[in-house]
Amino acid sequence: MAAPALLEGSVQHILALSRTAVIVRHWFEIDLDDASMEHGVRIELRELAAHPRRGSESAAQLVVVDRPLWRADLFDRLTDAPGTFGVAHCHPQFLGHEPCPRVWDAKLTADPWSWLADQFAQLGAAGGTEQWPVDPADGPELSWLSAGIVSLARQLGPDRCRSAAQCYELTRDAADSVRLMIDYLRRPDLLDEEWVAPWRWTGGQDAALSLEETAPSAARDVAPSRS
Repeated sequence: MAAPALLEGSVQHILALSRTAVIVRHWFEIDLDDASMEHGVRIELRELAAHPRRGSESAAQLVVVDRPLWRADLFDRLTDAPGTFGVAHCHPQFLGHEPCPRVWDAKLTADPWSWLADQFAQLGAAGGTEQWPVDPADGPELSWLSAGIVSLARQLGPDRCRSAAQCYELTRDAADSVRLMIDYLRRPDLLDEEWVAPWRWTGGQDAALSLEETAPSAARDVAPSRS
C-alpha cells in the first residue's frame, strides 16, 4: 500500500472531546548539544480549560486547548534514511507546561504506528505505565479514535516531508521556537544554516515560496548522505 500523501499547508489538527483534546502536527527540532536536526509528527494530549458559559443559548463558547498531559515525537534525524525513526521518543509527563526528559522505547522505534495505536487504545497504559488522567467520559472515545489518530499522524510523518521549504510550511507557526533553539545552541558552528534559513526568515507565510524562488538549493530533498 502506498504511503498517504502529506497534508500540504496544514499546520495543526485538533480533535476536541468534552474535556480533552489531541493535537497532531508536523514538527522540526534542533538538538541543542550538537545542532543535529530532527523532524516528524508530534502528537499531544491536552486538557481543555473550563470556562464559564457566556451569552445566550446560541452563543459560541470559548474552547481553550490548555494543559499538556502527554506527548509523543515520532521523529527522524535529517541525516538518517527517511522513516527509520531513530530519535522517536515520548514525554509521558509534564511539569506545568514543560515536558519531562525524553523517554526511549525500543518498541516505539521498531513499530511507531502500532506503538501509537496501543497508547491511545489503552489510554497511555500500554507497557504497564500509568493511565492518562483524562475525563472518564473522554476515555472510551479516545480509545475508539486510536485508528483515526494513527491514520492522521502517518500523513505528517518524517518520511512524507522531503525538503526544508516543505518542512517550514508545516511548522511556520513555530518559527519563534526554532529561533530560540538556534539562540540556545551550544555548538552553533555545527548548524546547517542553509537548511534553517526558512525559520530565520521573518516575512511570514510566504517564506517558503520566496526561499524556493531565490535559493532553490535550500529546498533540496532530504537525503541520508547529508552531513
